[in-house]
Amino acid sequence: VAAYGAIEARQWTEKAAEAGCQAVMLLPPTAYRADEAAVMAHYREVAQVGLPIVAYNNPFDTKVDLTPALLGKLHSEGLIVAVKEFSGDVRRGYEIAEQTPGLDLLVGADDVLLELLQAGAVGWIAGYPNAFPQSCVELYRERSVDLYRLLHPLLRWDSKTEFVQAIKLSMDVVGRYGGPCRPPRQPLAAEAVAIIGEATERALAAGCK
Repeated sequence: VAAYGAIEARQWTEKAAEAGCQAVMLLPPTAYRADEAAVMAHYREVAQVGLPIVAYNNPFDTKVDLTPALLGKLHSEGLIVAVKEFSGDVRRGYEIAEQTPGLDLLVGADDVLLELLQAGAVGWIAGYPNAFPQSCVELYRERSVDLYRLLHPLLRWDSKTEFVQAIKLSMDVVGRYGGPCRPPRQPLAAEAVAIIGEATERALAAGCK
């Protein structure tokens, strides 16, 4: 759930509840750099709906950093049950576990999967399983370093601006329709197409599915 303000975000969450959703993932305010008080008020407003909330920490795009300390405050008030951690700082996994052991940590970026699982993550909100579902499930369950190394040239695209285009391209290469992106996302540059295509072909040749 994302919206310009807390009231609209609550309204979307109410619609999610009416549709039978069991939980929502909620971004902080995204139209401006909200301070801690505004972030707390935002989550309090949406929490009134009664659905469990997974906080989404994406400081790159929202310009709001849900630090371990702030997550602890949100959790202590019963406003969130988990966090999708997309900061890329794997040290935060340990900080969250130490400061707020009851808060579930979810891997939010494909290229730090094993690192955050090692730190105690209990789930993965993923991108590249759209292209390689079986291999990504194997990676999650078995925590294979060799498979991680093989897929990492692709997984790291999940942390780039062009992540949607990259995943769709890999889907096309492996025979799963990815197709074009909705505007205003633009097609990948030729160099990126070549890099992603080659990495996808290498993964296919190695037996990834």
